[in-house]
Amino acid sequence: MSDLLERLRTGLPPEALITDPDVTASYAHDMASFCAAGTPAVVVLPRTVEQVQHVMRTATALRVPVVPQGARTGLSGAANATDGCVVLSLVKMDRILEISPVDRIAVVEPGVVNAVLSRAVNEHGLYYPPDPSSWETCTIGGNIGTASGGLCCVKYGVTAEYVLGLDVVLADGRLLTTGRRTAKGVAGYDLTRLFVGSEGSLGIVVKAVLALKPQPPQQLVLAAEFPSADTACDAVCRIMERGHTPSLLELMDRTTVRAVNALASMGLPETTEALLLCAFDTPDPASDLAAVGALCTAAGATEVVPADNPAESELLLQARRLALTALEAVKSATMIDDVCVPRSQLGAMLAGTAAIAEEYGLTIGVCAHAGDGNTHPTVCFDQADPDESRRARASFDAIMALGLELGGTITGEHGVGVLKKEWLARELGDTGVELQRSIKAAFDPLNLLNPGKLF
Repeated sequence: MSDLLERLRTGLPPEALITDPDVTASYAHDMASFCAAGTPAVVVLPRTVEQVQHVMRTATALRVPVVPQGARTGLSGAANATDGCVVLSLVKMDRILEISPVDRIAVVEPGVVNAVLSRAVNEHGLYYPPDPSSWETCTIGGNIGTASGGLCCVKYGVTAEYVLGLDVVLADGRLLTTGRRTAKGVAGYDLTRLFVGSEGSLGIVVKAVLALKPQPPQQLVLAAEFPSADTACDAVCRIMERGHTPSLLELMDRTTVRAVNALASMGLPETTEALLLCAFDTPDPASDLAAVGALCTAAGATEVVPADNPAESELLLQARRLALTALEAVKSATMIDDVCVPRSQLGAMLAGTAAIAEEYGLTIGVCAHAGDGNTHPTVCFDQADPDESRRARASFDAIMALGLELGGTITGEHGVGVLKKEWLARELGDTGVELQRSIKAAFDPLNLLNPGKLF
């Protein structure tokens, strides 16, 4: 420990090192439940690439594990510390280095907060689409590490589709530049995409070149009430089958709607079994909403209400953004699942989740990025009750098993971390795991970068 600190101090300013155990303990974990976290030896908050390189050279020399972190808003334990590790928090590397309206790119450091970037590029008439629910606090580096999604994925895609190039500090301290800042580029293997979603296990992202889009018109939102989750999912299928491209297509089940009302008195219809929100940011959103409204009615919607203006639309979107926070208030703890299934299986996924809730005697609310089949079943439980905690963990696993049975994947945007290691192996199979471990060994032969995650 003393040797580690002495060597780190030779290349870092005093304020970049945190050794107080009461403070370092606050960096030990992210927001996931049921994920073990160790005790870090030290927390380092670098401000420069050279400082990150110094940390990695020191760690390699002393064979000390390093756990990279962003804002720790993750939900899989991917940022959890291991005993004796260096926690490398990138939140102080928070500069927007460039915004180019001509090239339609932004160049940023990893600690830039998603919402800060979004507002900055808006001032140039540009748009950075990925918008996780935690966008006001989560960082771009964390978004890259977990390949984050958001509400707009149905039209605009996920983080991986906007990362053009990266500067990455490797485990031994070397600096690697991947990708490009051009509109096209296919030179060599796509190492950039390899780092996206790697959860800090292959290298430390210290700079990112991000693609931007022209800022679209303000969107309008439609809310549709349904007598069952199945009819709401049928409406989703009809909307996508007819070729519509909504900017948002979100679903909240009855449990979630009631939780949002209880938390924020939003006035959402508590008689509904499922509430579907659909938005368009097209030149004529009212016309698009009318067409979708007709499809919702044909699928069995009992009420279809299009917003008249952006203010009403934003109120509806605020209700959706509050969903996970509201479900967290139902009990003392939650486990938020992240299973993505083919759209055609969305109804089966929700029906199966309801059956699992009944089987285990638990409250499980579901909100979903319905347009891309990404569901977030949220298990609400009392963590002081050992039996209820056991049932919560068992129901979480049952939901993931259901997702795989329906042709889906165990995570659409939250990552694997500690929470889903066992399930990643099931999804990939033996050969897939073997090859991925080989890739990890090529980049990090000493297994110092975020050990114990993914595999």
